[in-house]
Amino acid sequence: MFHLALSQVAVTVPVGSDLSLKRSALKAPSLNFWDKSWAPVLTLDLKANNSCLRSRNVVCMSVQQASVPKVSVSPLELEDAEEPPLNLYKPKEPYTATIVSVERVVGLKAPGETCHIVIDHGGNVPYWEGQSYGVIPPGENPKKPGAPHNVRLYSIASTRYGDFFDGKTASLCVRRAVYYDPETGKEDPSKNGICSNFLCNSKPGDKIKITGPSGKIMLLPEDDPNATHIMIATGTGVAPFRGYLRRMFMESVPTYKFGGLAWLFLGVANSDSLLYDDEFSKYLKDYPNNFRYDRALSREQKNKNGGKMYVQDKIEEYSDEIFKLLDNGAHIYFCGLKGMMPGIQDTLKRVAEQRGESWGEKLSQLKKNKQWHVEVY
Repeated sequence: MFHLALSQVAVTVPVGSDLSLKRSALKAPSLNFWDKSWAPVLTLDLKANNSCLRSRNVVCMSVQQASVPKVSVSPLELEDAEEPPLNLYKPKEPYTATIVSVERVVGLKAPGETCHIVIDHGGNVPYWEGQSYGVIPPGENPKKPGAPHNVRLYSIASTRYGDFFDGKTASLCVRRAVYYDPETGKEDPSKNGICSNFLCNSKPGDKIKITGPSGKIMLLPEDDPNATHIMIATGTGVAPFRGYLRRMFMESVPTYKFGGLAWLFLGVANSDSLLYDDEFSKYLKDYPNNFRYDRALSREQKNKNGGKMYVQDKIEEYSDEIFKLLDNGAHIYFCGLKGMMPGIQDTLKRVAEQRGESWGEKLSQLKKNKQWHVEVY
């Protein structure tokens, strides 16, 4: 999110017991989360580049393969820090990482292109779920001749262990920013998003300059493993929530056993635009008492008034339940385009008034209790 497969290698994957699953990355279609044969996938030869394949059995699994919950992770030392890492690398001295893979993760009928990009940082730029990386695209800043481009922030879409569960990669969810001339209707490459196009055009092995990690507002509170977390996203704003959910339901972390409720609301244009839908659907199947998942498809669904279904309409649909959960201490998170917030705020205000409450007072209390988390761009 802007705020933003493998070669044929056999890997052994521990699944929380003595049993293991051995598959060739190119011969395991049943383990592919997206299973879209048309989707172009660019990948780095991890056999040559990822030390975890040389040093230990498993811990390397691509996002497409990760279909079995509770996967062992390492190094567990990543759990030891009491405070999140912040600004380890700054714009004047960024870290040079390597692109591992770039994969289109939306269908042909989705408006625009969104890519899942895995970056190898070698374990040198650790982060926590909910943080962001800065990316400095190559080239010169047109507004400052001789200077590099400004940093673009992207929410990280993986847990601290990355998509290979070894603590050496981070993933970004990036929508390619393309500009179309309103008069001609044709694309104007000179006005396209510099960083998003750099990332979506990247190839395995390409170098990328990153800064950070940054951000504390979207960190996942883990003091109460039985807490309720309500996540509301539009488009690539789902990035940090993917990290939360993988930590809750996919990874075996000895010090974090989630037993609460995670409720995801995701708003996109249509079914082809859904991001990580197979991952989320599997959690729904495997953990029906701990995970709820509601989609708002604006071009395919209608709200109660016959208009387009937006994420705020879904919130209104479940408003009584949401308000009760908030009253009982639930955390609520918002991530996506800043344009999502006015409609959501209006809906929450209207619901509060219907309940005889002051939304202003309630919002103030939520912020005071650190239950309200917003990151929009």
